[in-house]
Amino acid sequence: MRHTGFVVLLVSVCVLVTACTHSHVINVTVTNTSPDKISTIVIDYPEATFGINTLESGKNFQYKIKPTATGPLKIAFLNAQGIKHASTGPVVHTNDEGSIQIKLTQEAATAEASIR
Repeated sequence: MRHTGFVVLLVSVCVLVTACTHSHVINVTVTNTSPDKISTIVIDYPEATFGINTLESGKNFQYKIKPTATGPLKIAFLNAQGIKHASTGPVVHTNDEGSIQIKLTQEAATAEASIR
């Protein structure tokens, strides 16, 4: 009987810990709004980076980030002619959550953030 009580207690603790765990992430969507492909896309954020080799016209790429420090998003890419473009996006903070929409053209990147 003591063994059954211990198992019930252990399962209850595991369920409680799992239910109380919340991961703070920001969903980033990168969209190529231009008529041509864009390549070598690099999204740099505090203490981490992710990249996309190529993004065809009209396509999206989604990625989740978990900022561990405060700082701006930095966006760099090559347009169809191989010309490098760079811009600065919104500032993110540790434990931020929400979404960022990045739209790329052949000339620039713009970012809209809905983070808290």
